Amino acid sequence: MPQQITDDRISIVPANEASWDDLQTIFGTTDYPSKCQCQRFKAPHSRWRSVDVDERAEQLREQTRCGRADAPSTSGLVAYLDDKPVGWCAVEPRTSYLGLLRARVPWTGRDEDKTDESVWTVTCFVTRKGFRRRGITYALARATVGFARERGARALEAYPMITKPGMEITWGELHVGSRDVFADAGFTEVNRPTLRRVVMRIDF
Repeated sequence: MPQQITDDRISIVPANEASWDDLQTIFGTTDYPSKCQCQRFKAPHSRWRSVDVDERAEQLREQTRCGRADAPSTSGLVAYLDDKPVGWCAVEPRTSYLGLLRARVPWTGRDEDKTDESVWTVTCFVTRKGFRRRGITYALARATVGFARERGARALEAYPMITKPGMEITWGELHVGSRDVFADAGFTEVNRPTLRRVVMRIDF
């Protein structure tokens, strides 16, 4: 198992305080993140499929406002390990994710106002190749709590996968994070819409 990284070596900043080159270094050029550019939940699936990678990247660049430290908002966090860019996490008001609002899974069995702008959500993690399975996702999940709360969130949600020993979950599926990652960050399970998916939440 790869050696775990201690928190004192990881620094996490709002994405607008990171450079665009750093973010694209994290996404890489061959894996799913480089193709998706964190746009999967930003639009209904049919619209997402009709947009090419370059346009998705431009959308992400505008959403993150990378390199614009004075920007009033951004769409996520960037993690550095000893000054190397190593991780990304998407965290925004839930209403920013039109595809999520139209999806079935997060809402099954829930009586929840989807249009409540005070509820934020964590939708995606990306860890740079060569740095995976070393605790970066855990550090990012913990950082989302203060980030959302300081920006006025009333609650913060996530929709992770349940991982079990011997049960294979592809990396692409696990971009939403695992249940253990959010439990470690103080989230509580509030719903289980499928056998492998849970809704985790913190109410501030």
